[in-house]
Amino acid sequence: MNDSPAPRPSEPSACPHSPAEPHGAPELFTWEFATDPYPAYAWFREHRPVHRTALPSGVEAWLVTRYGDAREALADARLSKNPANHAESPHAKGKTGIPGERKAELMTHLLNIDPPDHTRLRRLVSKAFTPRRVAEFAPRVQELTDRLIDDFVEKGSADLIHDFAFPLPIYAICDLLGVPEEDQDDFRDWAGMMIRHGGGPRGGVARSVKKMRGYLAELIHRKRENPGDDLISGLIRASDHGEHLTENEAAAMAFILLFAGFETTVNLIGNGTYALLRHPGQRARLEASLAAGESALLATGLEELLRFDGPVEMATWRYATEALTLGGEEIAAGDPVLVVLAAADRDPERFTDPDTLDLARRDNQHLGYGHGIHYCLGAPLARLEGQTALTTLLRRLPDLRLAGEPGDLRWRGGLIMRGLRTLPVAFEPGSRTRKSDTPSTL
Repeated sequence: MNDSPAPRPSEPSACPHSPAEPHGAPELFTWEFATDPYPAYAWFREHRPVHRTALPSGVEAWLVTRYGDAREALADARLSKNPANHAESPHAKGKTGIPGERKAELMTHLLNIDPPDHTRLRRLVSKAFTPRRVAEFAPRVQELTDRLIDDFVEKGSADLIHDFAFPLPIYAICDLLGVPEEDQDDFRDWAGMMIRHGGGPRGGVARSVKKMRGYLAELIHRKRENPGDDLISGLIRASDHGEHLTENEAAAMAFILLFAGFETTVNLIGNGTYALLRHPGQRARLEASLAAGESALLATGLEELLRFDGPVEMATWRYATEALTLGGEEIAAGDPVLVVLAAADRDPERFTDPDTLDLARRDNQHLGYGHGIHYCLGAPLARLEGQTALTTLLRRLPDLRLAGEPGDLRWRGGLIMRGLRTLPVAFEPGSRTRKSDTPSTL
């Protein structure tokens, strides 16, 4: 991965009808904001909880920042996921969604459709994420985790994003999809371009998406002739048995499972590890709990890390299908709406001491994986990977520490996701605890 800082995001374009920012409002979408967006979100929660703004791309959208409004918006059927409902101007055309997915015919996936198509596709894919299937996958996740740590444990230092948090979910989701091992490094390269989209050229992202689309089409043909016990083969079997899954739908589903299934977990592991390094008291509590063979603090702790500094800053795009009122503001038909999960999950009206990391927090109905019919399908797998990664890091690298100053770290300047570009760490070369023989508990 490219470790150099990405260029500063461009300022929102001046449009004739761009909304005026309220007096005293903090500036959004700068690198200073990306480093710590929570004070700005606190201001908007208090003063303008539903706020229309111009995004760095120039597209105008409503930002929803309070927990109650956010939960309502996530479950509101009048807020469609289908981009066809966006009353977009020529200036905005093509600037929402994932770069390159339109040209690569990858739009027909769970993040872009509404019922009944959403219901049909979700039913097909959900079979891969049952508790039984996820539990069966746990040994493989542990094997991947230990293998990646083995690669850098003797060095005494690592970039936990590049060396660990990034490859772990890529290889895991490739295994789940049925991508042959000899092809998985190609997926890692394509995903590397996609995860750098905040600072990389959108054209580069589009090229990676196109290559991935071509590969998936070829893989689907191969799986149809020689199916296995993997997700792509399952989608093909469902299609052959009358579920009416087109090839484009199958490729789009595989694409979005890869895209949504890796970057969220990269950020969960990276942000979660960073939070523990910055809160030694909480880390010590977790280490003591794990040493005692307990799992309760690990389970509540992962949910708290998701709430405190989760991997998804804003839920993916929604578009009003009719005029509606949200948080006292009138949303016009066709307007884009972005629910700011990072702001909602720090709302003091819902969470006690929301800016405090408390791994034992019980009343924690965070929105980190969404809410309603679009609740993240892969959440059980992401939790497994997050718990396994954090547990194994703490057990095998007990003296893990940040290498450098927190102020030197850079965050990827995207819109939807929130994650570190790098996480340099140091530790005593070698591992006091060799292989982890106890998988994480969901």
